[in-house]
Amino acid sequence: MRLLKKRGSDLTTGQRPAAMTVADLSAAGRNQVPLGIAYMVGSTAMFAGGNAVVKWQLATYPLGEVAFGRTLFAFLTVAAIVLPRTGWGVLRTRRYREHLQRGLSQFGSMLCWLLAISVLSLGSATAIGFAAPLFTTLLSIVILKEKVGIHRWSALIVGFVGVLIITHPSAGTLTYGALFALGSAVFISTVAIAIRRMSMTESAETLTLYQMSIMTLCTAGLLTLGFRAPHWGDVLMVALAGLGNGIAQFWWTRSLSLAPPSAVVPFNYLSLVWATILGYAVWGDVPTPGLLVGSTIVVASGLYILWRETVRHRRPSVPAPQRV
Repeated sequence: MRLLKKRGSDLTTGQRPAAMTVADLSAAGRNQVPLGIAYMVGSTAMFAGGNAVVKWQLATYPLGEVAFGRTLFAFLTVAAIVLPRTGWGVLRTRRYREHLQRGLSQFGSMLCWLLAISVLSLGSATAIGFAAPLFTTLLSIVILKEKVGIHRWSALIVGFVGVLIITHPSAGTLTYGALFALGSAVFISTVAIAIRRMSMTESAETLTLYQMSIMTLCTAGLLTLGFRAPHWGDVLMVALAGLGNGIAQFWWTRSLSLAPPSAVVPFNYLSLVWATILGYAVWGDVPTPGLLVGSTIVVASGLYILWRETVRHRRPSVPAPQRV
């Protein structure tokens, strides 16, 4: 009350406090760090569980059928969460071409990922997938013309060393699964770059709905490559995997809206823990020393890049001229 009285006394006669800006509201929301962390941890568990179900189903059903079922139910889940809150106006945009490009890149990433987990353990595929921040940094140099100092270059080099330890690309040891996992990481890096460029005009809800819509259409096309009448229990499992994926997407977005990335993104690496546990419990996959050492290096380099990004963006800088 004293603070309110003091603020009131500071206002001159006839002066009214300015309305809260979007930045003010965002800053207020970002104070909920514990809740943001909880959402991030929940999303990692959902993603890992969904991936385990998909890997299980890929042993019985064609890849296109599994991909379509998972994506369709994820799309319906996201739509059920977003549309009642935003209405159809959330689909209004002037960047249809960019949405299409990003959706196709996301589809490419998912396709490579499914091919990877069909032959690799969940832990290995997840560990290689964590090379995505490394590729994102490289692409930001090439596409966004960002300047990268010695610290981030060092983290990139160390991170790639970790990837090499995981994949051990000697003669006859670099499997197609590892190449597909790396391909998935490259594709998802292009998606991250696109989101960075599009988020200035597009909301997270708009980005997510267009992404899921395009992926559902693309995976529907894969049904022409093979279809097997599913058992009702398998349909339920795929539906639950899609539901979990949709909830995980929403929780992940919600996490980043409640807390700064530097506070919640490190918890995304729990995906590797859940994947390793599920891989051992369901398929008996025992982590190799190379996987453990390489994963530690990749995770450490990714966290270091995140920390450097946080420090860099906290420094005051001259605003860049806006495009007309």
